[in-house]
Amino acid sequence: MAEPAPWPVELRVRRAEKLLEIDFDDGTTCRLPAELLRVESPSAEVMGHGPGQKTILGGKRPVGIMAVEPVGTYAVRIKFDDLHETGIYTWAYLYGLGRDQDRIWQTYLEALAARGLSRDP
Repeated sequence: MAEPAPWPVELRVRRAEKLLEIDFDDGTTCRLPAELLRVESPSAEVMGHGPGQKTILGGKRPVGIMAVEPVGTYAVRIKFDDLHETGIYTWAYLYGLGRDQDRIWQTYLEALAARGLSRDP
């Protein structure tokens, strides 16, 4: 049987730093910038409805987090100050973003450059 995924024990929105900080029960702390959370939103708007449909969003450097709301016991919905709020971020998804943050961020920067987009509006 597979080992259970790490479970969050505390979430903190750091508005001034524009990030979500999550402590997991395995001792891991993830510091996820709002910009990364926004451009990697698990929403259909960003991810599309199937493989290869992901939208690369530019201009999201200034985005902040307005609120984080629980979705059952398995996820949260993040409300961003650009009014995006449709993605449901499961604990496993957030943990994976934290674990693979450097690789995901580099892939995002490369995708922006390839499309001639900027992180700035």
